[in-house]
Amino acid sequence: MKEATLSRKTNETDINLTLKLDGAGQSKINSGSGFFDHMLTLFAKHGLFDIELSCKGDVDVDYHHSVEDIGIVLGAAFSEALGDGRGIRRYGNCTLPMDEALVDVALDISGRAYLNCDLSIPSPTVGNFDTELVEEFLLAFCRSLKLTLHVRQLAGKNAHHIIEAVFKGLGRALRKAVEQDERLMGQLPSTKGLLL
Repeated sequence: MKEATLSRKTNETDINLTLKLDGAGQSKINSGSGFFDHMLTLFAKHGLFDIELSCKGDVDVDYHHSVEDIGIVLGAAFSEALGDGRGIRRYGNCTLPMDEALVDVALDISGRAYLNCDLSIPSPTVGNFDTELVEEFLLAFCRSLKLTLHVRQLAGKNAHHIIEAVFKGLGRALRKAVEQDERLMGQLPSTKGLLL
């Protein structure tokens, strides 16, 4: 598998990111939000992706721009690292329990951006992180990678646990999808002749 290094600078954020798909789950992340750092660290660990990320954002406003723009850059890095998608499994899923929370994640690296996010997070914040930003991150990530993603909460009362299950489940589902399928012998996993 491949690696990608991307930078993106706007008037709101300055992001540098390095991604290795066939990594060991090592990460060095500074998003500007301690809680979001924790979630991205979990994503990397459970996906076995190596990620180095730094973001300087307008966090004096809130974390919205940083979280959304990180989603954009991370999705673009996955897209670049995957190339045309030859040989990958393409589909991935994970139903992940986190204490009382249970979240189902299913995805298709399809070339078609779509998000179905069915979460009922009971608290508007975890620490100083707005929980509505979870969906903003997922939407930006899907659009940038052109990923079809379904995230469905099956159970859960604790906001931290629900969000943690989302990021762990996303990492594990993506890990399956980006793995090489030896039976494909380097072919595209699509009858259209084009994936990404």
